[in-house]
Amino acid sequence: MRLAFSTLGVPGMPVAEVLRLAVGAGYQGVELRAHPEEPVHPRLGARERAAVRGQFADAGVEVLAVAGYARVAAARDVAGEAELAHELSELVLLAADLGAPYVRVFPGGGDRPAGAAEADAVRRLAAVAPLAAERRVRVLLETHDSHRTGAAAARILDAVGHRQVGALWDVLHSWLGGEEPADTCAALGPHLGYVQVKDVASAEDTAPLPLGAGVLPLPAVLSALPCGPDPGGWLCWEYEKRWYPGAPDLPALLGPARVHLRHLRDTSRHHGGHGGGASESSH
Repeated sequence: MRLAFSTLGVPGMPVAEVLRLAVGAGYQGVELRAHPEEPVHPRLGARERAAVRGQFADAGVEVLAVAGYARVAAARDVAGEAELAHELSELVLLAADLGAPYVRVFPGGGDRPAGAAEADAVRRLAAVAPLAAERRVRVLLETHDSHRTGAAAARILDAVGHRQVGALWDVLHSWLGGEEPADTCAALGPHLGYVQVKDVASAEDTAPLPLGAGVLPLPAVLSALPCGPDPGGWLCWEYEKRWYPGAPDLPALLGPARVHLRHLRDTSRHHGGHGGGASESSH
């Protein structure tokens, strides 16, 4: 199990400071929020991209993912279609330039009929898959908004049927969708790229809490893993400080979170866990 955190928890923080945090707190990777208000985003030039990649390499920390905001199941007109295709391509190219194995995208289907939203998502993800394969990047659809459960995301991913298009399991959203962790794991199976962990007080109060201080079923999540092809997969703490500026600052919480996640992993191993059986039973 390798640990990362998202820069959503340290909005606007320079790359050098992010890396100092990661090294100091014992994290092996960082998920980079790819937004213009952050230091790393698709409009960076080649020289800046190379510099960021070098900073990570020098620190011995991996760029886990470029967390984009493309919404692949959203309604688009002709101009919007071209804009979205460009956005997806630019995210893949940025990830490749940074040496990141993953790009995060959202469903974003809103209240559209599921059939239309999913058909559009399948078509758009299939269209970017060859570029992703060429650049050795996987585009991951997050369990989020209109497709927050593993079962819903898997309908899209099964239809795409390309190994460079996979899933990012956000444990908050699958829980909000009423899905048990073992069922999410089984649904996502070999599609799974990595897992975003977090904690909240309730379904009504989703302000970020330190891991273990809320109600999310993190022990069950750790027990269900691994359900993807990587037995030493990534857990990434997405602490939503950007959306909840009054939340406690992330840096002081990183060390205790690492200890908590290691404890959950060790406990799940001691009790047997589900291991790979969740995915094997459904494929």
